[in-house]
Amino acid sequence: MREGRYIAVYMMSNRRNGTIYIGATGYLTRRVWEHREGLLPGFTRKYGLNRLVWYEAHEDMATAFQRERSLKRWPRQWKINLIERENPFWDDLCPGLP
Repeated sequence: MREGRYIAVYMMSNRRNGTIYIGATGYLTRRVWEHREGLLPGFTRKYGLNRLVWYEAHEDMATAFQRERSLKRWPRQWKINLIERENPFWDDLCPGLP
């Protein structure tokens, strides 16, 4: 990976069992910061989704986009189960980002 580059699929939320946003990016730290600061108009700013609750690293963007599309088709409970398997209290994972 290039300097600062971290390809990932991620989920943002506002609280435990709250609204969930799924995205994919080549620069996870920067993208999460943009969501948290509300820099871009859209879904995450509208609903105050500023907590990174889950992410998964990928080797390339094509794989990340494929996984993102797949997750978006999952039922909500499956997404919650995926988050809670690694982050049962929906803690903000931003401080531990690579």
